[in-house]
Amino acid sequence: MLAFLTSVKRRFFPHPPLTHSARIELEADLGGLLADDPGAEAVIARCTQWLCLAQDKSASHDGGVARDYSLLTGWATSYPETTGYIIPTMIAMARRDDDAGLHARARRMLDWCVAIQFPEGGFQGGKIDATPRVPVTFNTGQILLGLAAGAAEYQDPRYLDAMHRAAAWLRDTQDADGCWRRFPTPFAKRGEKAYETHVSWGLFEAERIAPGHGYGAAGLRQVEWALTKQQPNGWFASNCLTDADQPLTHTIGYVLRGVLEAHLLSGRADLLQTAVRTANSLLGAIGPGGYMAGRLDRNFSPAANYACLTGSVQIAHCFFLLYRLTGEGRYLGAGRMLTAFVRRTVRLEGDDARTGGIKGSFPVNGDYGQWQYLNWAAKFCIDANLVEIELANAGSLGAGASANATANA
Repeated sequence: MLAFLTSVKRRFFPHPPLTHSARIELEADLGGLLADDPGAEAVIARCTQWLCLAQDKSASHDGGVARDYSLLTGWATSYPETTGYIIPTMIAMARRDDDAGLHARARRMLDWCVAIQFPEGGFQGGKIDATPRVPVTFNTGQILLGLAAGAAEYQDPRYLDAMHRAAAWLRDTQDADGCWRRFPTPFAKRGEKAYETHVSWGLFEAERIAPGHGYGAAGLRQVEWALTKQQPNGWFASNCLTDADQPLTHTIGYVLRGVLEAHLLSGRADLLQTAVRTANSLLGAIGPGGYMAGRLDRNFSPAANYACLTGSVQIAHCFFLLYRLTGEGRYLGAGRMLTAFVRRTVRLEGDDARTGGIKGSFPVNGDYGQWQYLNWAAKFCIDANLVEIELANAGSLGAGASANATANA
């Protein structure tokens, strides 16, 4: 039904005509990547500035972060889900740079999340002005990451209370087999979602802060359920927003990160091997120069003619974590190829809303986040590049090195 309604909308309400900026950006993308890699530090700084701008320019002016900047329609309203997991990144940058202004921004995001939480503990799906406004499992899990980080950093009882209510709601609405089915998002194709291991990660962070409430156990139950969807080559079924046969690298990045976080919490070797199985197949999906198709079929073969930049940096981050856990250099090399590719898509000069933003797709007219700069793409780009810098500064950490500090970047 969702696909049908979307097709009707596109037929009778087509996208606005291309703006001058959209045409210029597409022309630049079709001409190829930037000639030089600007480096991790420069991209981190610019992406952080862009997220600050996205908070200030949100069309809803509420302390949340605008979902995106569109080359066709401008700044969107705030997006609770991704504002939630931007919070740990903003805190990490505030601590790294000793920046009180970034701490203040993280607090505004936290205060907004607390204000919009449903009484039972869940959070809505979609942008703040989206309808229907109903609690959604996935979005709650992503905001839980921010609440846990805020509770740990600021020792504010409001954040701790909101964290407990969100975590308890997730724990108590879980089905017996570990899957969450009762509160799906109305903004994606219906059905079970393996990538909700990323919800489990939120529960793991709550467990670290407040053990003894069954949060970690609930998260591990979901990961164990998700493993029933993994194929022998590491590919996961039921693992996309729209097309489970050709999942986005974005949702592949979600499921892989969740499995890795389950290993970091539990120490279970089988979970690490599960992550390795997926990662090893992803190695073969990286093309020349770090290009990875935005969708991959069940053989990890390209199923799209664009790169999903969000997915590329998420997977790069997972490769870096695997390198720290295993010492295998191929993971480090693959991660660096992916981050370098994404860095070469980032505009660093100028004073408009494109500067420092990360596009949904490269080229910009690809199907994922078409014509948009996405707030979560900037967040994941910062995270992956922070880890890359940590690895370089540490002189290439060997096998078994702790990934806990990095995992929360």
